[in-house]
Amino acid sequence: APLSPRDYATRRGGAQSALPLAIRERLNEAYGALREADGRSRSEAGSETGSETGTAVLERPIADATAGAAPLGHALAQLGGVYILAENTRGLVIVDMHAAHERITYERMKTTFAEGGVRSQPLLVPITLQVNAREAAVAEEHAGVFAELGFELQRLGPEQIAVRAVPSLLCETRIEDLVRDVISDLNTYGETRRIHEHLNEILATMACHGAVRANRRLTIPEMDALLRDMERTERSAQCNHGRPTWVQLDMADMDRLFLRGR
Repeated sequence: APLSPRDYATRRGGAQSALPLAIRERLNEAYGALREADGRSRSEAGSETGSETGTAVLERPIADATAGAAPLGHALAQLGGVYILAENTRGLVIVDMHAAHERITYERMKTTFAEGGVRSQPLLVPITLQVNAREAAVAEEHAGVFAELGFELQRLGPEQIAVRAVPSLLCETRIEDLVRDVISDLNTYGETRRIHEHLNEILATMACHGAVRANRRLTIPEMDALLRDMERTERSAQCNHGRPTWVQLDMADMDRLFLRGR
């Protein structure tokens, strides 16, 4: 778990100011502590196939460290359509719901891919996309890679493709945008060998499309379900781009913000 701002200041050897810091400064400090505590180089991680966007973090699922508990606490509310506010035994947990869900989706997709390919969901009505000639050629040339990723594509003409199946984990996303972004990735990496070397980046692109979007209102049970998924997911302290998915503000830290006990 990330260090609290107080612990981070102690580690740095700096004395606490007599006056409380601004909220933004406190969160920036917590962010720095998270990167210091959880950030590890890709060479140290050494267990990923290919490379991952951002800093690779090897961490056990949070729930492993506290059997039967709920380390990330229980949801209280949603703030600004972006953050989940939860209460745990230490105080307040703030979760970036998109970043957290993106990491969960990414790890699930890597697992299913390693087990033989991403599971696909046939579309009841195929989606026809207008693309340029190069994009159509990429979709046709790498049909096998698309199949491994859970897609079924068919070239219909010089600048037209049909999408007949999509990854089951992503069936509720904007399919057109998802397919275009994957085509863009495959076009960037070029030959099939390089594509397989960069499959984690492609899966990360796909996971971003599958993550819950900002301004989507979640119910309390939905927020709690996301917290539990985070606790069961490896590397859940960071999103696929290396940013923190959650920060902890202890009660003592909040007491200092309001000068309680002085």
